[in-house]
Amino acid sequence: MDEIRWGFVGPGRIARLVAADMQHVPHARLSAVASRSPQRAQEFAREFGAERAHGSYRAIVEDPDVDALYIATPHPQHHAIALAAIEAGKALLVEKAFTATVAGAEEVVAAARARGVFVMEAMWTRFQPAVVRARELVEQGALGQVRLVQADLGVDKAFDPADRLFAAELGGGAMLDLGVYVVSFAQHFLGVPDRLEVVGSLAPTGVDLEAALLLGYDDGRAATLLTSLRQPSPGSARVIGTEGVIEVPPRFHHPHAVTLVRRGGEPELIEAPPLGGGYSHELIEVTECLRAGRPESSVMPLEDTLAVQRLLNEACEKLGVHHREDATVEV
Repeated sequence: MDEIRWGFVGPGRIARLVAADMQHVPHARLSAVASRSPQRAQEFAREFGAERAHGSYRAIVEDPDVDALYIATPHPQHHAIALAAIEAGKALLVEKAFTATVAGAEEVVAAARARGVFVMEAMWTRFQPAVVRARELVEQGALGQVRLVQADLGVDKAFDPADRLFAAELGGGAMLDLGVYVVSFAQHFLGVPDRLEVVGSLAPTGVDLEAALLLGYDDGRAATLLTSLRQPSPGSARVIGTEGVIEVPPRFHHPHAVTLVRRGGEPELIEAPPLGGGYSHELIEVTECLRAGRPESSVMPLEDTLAVQRLLNEACEKLGVHHREDATVEV
């Protein structure tokens, strides 16, 4: 493919931020947008220069002039939309959290692999140049053996039962919106843990309000992670090894720099700002993978998505929160 024609599903806040970064993506253009509200789709199309506005998800899935879809609807709707898109042969970038449930994620991944359709979770953090540089330093042995990852991400969100973040049917709660960042960051640097412990509290609507997670590994490595809708936190992260530490400053999920402190050495500031708002890099990854005919991203492979989804849902269930996919979404 010389040019990848993109369609956006769900013209909400995050989709607007991602669309603004399309200008930084070579060999790609915004071709269409879909919403269950035709008016919202039309407004989005006018603002970002999309050629077509669809008033249903089915219409964009069936649009022959769309190669790849970016799904930015609430978490429980990802599953049904993704399955319909895969059946139609559309490549996918699916906003995090990937789905609301492990079973939903596994079904989407199985369908993608069976049909040979490219699918990737939109974990933009992994593609931030500063985080890419941190990973390179780890692989080069700058930290020795990585033994501990620490990360926190919390906001002070006033409780509102009508807000998506507090609505159980919309996949609300801290874990799927914010916890996905800290868990994915830890899994990226440490791999899949052998056990998970969690403490936290629930909102009056029954969704998780805050949580502290401990990921444990049989060889003694660990990750200590915090997420919350109840109180703000710095939003920093650290990767700690036997020979040094990498500090990722707030907000760690889209940093402009990292600091390397080698054992006995002075802090080394490594600046690596993103293109645009930072969403460009995940769009570039999908676009280039499709142009090269790659079946999956090597940076955000589906096995990592499944591993993170299992950890998120296990943590939720240990707190008494049981998410469900939306069986009513029309595609």
